[in-house]
Amino acid sequence: MTNTQTPLVLDIKGNSLDDGPGIRSVIFFKGCPLSCVWCHNPESKKAGPEIAFDKGRCIDCGACRETCPEQALSKANPFYIDRKRCTLCFACVAACPSGALEQVGKEMPVTDILEQVLPDKPFFDASGGGVTLSGGEPTLFMDFTADLLTAIKREDIHTLVETCGLFDAERFVTMLYPMLDTIYFDIKIIDPTAHKTYCGVPNDRILANFATLFARAPKDGKTLLPRTPLIPGITDTEKNITDIAAFLKKLGVTQSALLAYNPLWHDKTDKIGTPDPYKTDKAMTAFADNSVLEKSRKIFAEAGIET
Repeated sequence: MTNTQTPLVLDIKGNSLDDGPGIRSVIFFKGCPLSCVWCHNPESKKAGPEIAFDKGRCIDCGACRETCPEQALSKANPFYIDRKRCTLCFACVAACPSGALEQVGKEMPVTDILEQVLPDKPFFDASGGGVTLSGGEPTLFMDFTADLLTAIKREDIHTLVETCGLFDAERFVTMLYPMLDTIYFDIKIIDPTAHKTYCGVPNDRILANFATLFARAPKDGKTLLPRTPLIPGITDTEKNITDIAAFLKKLGVTQSALLAYNPLWHDKTDKIGTPDPYKTDKAMTAFADNSVLEKSRKIFAEAGIET
């Protein structure tokens, strides 16, 4: 679980209103210890660099095919790029005039990240916003993330991390926790077998980590918010929502967040050449009915948990 390398940054999104309080800059890291079948950022799963191909932007000039030393590009390939042949030299990306080919994930030192987010500090201050670390999974790179958070806090900026919860709790509490104001902690599935089926790993450590943090966060003046994405037929079932509510109630949690389903992730799987078994699933390709959200809220409310 420990990774000391410099993580790749997928994107730095400014002027965000959806990833914490106020106006925020969100830094998206590449790499995650989970492999959720519905991942809204499938390009963030692998820690290493990738090439994305956007068919809609391609002008079919052939420059990339002529440039590729491995002859890995062809319209006959299911996702255009034969990723078994591709060596990630990125010559095709440099040759593409339309931006249809793009490098996914670039190394950015802490100084470069700060240079990009600090100009927005007046907006953070005025709105009660700040910087959010997302992904992927920021805790996968404890050393780098600790350095980054330390640098951000030196500028008196509110910090928030969005985490899947699978990390070394002792290292998290020692290295990251002191520099965090808010933690958004995903609790997706309670049943351990289902969690492994749909997220790739067991959830015992995740649930234990949440309990550990909840026992101290309120006393330390930090906000710890559990969040549950409502994925059709997977996390939004009445049993799963009821079980999550019971788990939170037992700990004494009184506030949580339920995240309505967004199906826009399907387009990203084609770009990075990842098979998508849910692409023709009617429920998984449509925006969620508000009734699902309201039903889940009712279950949480009955457990004394505000959403």
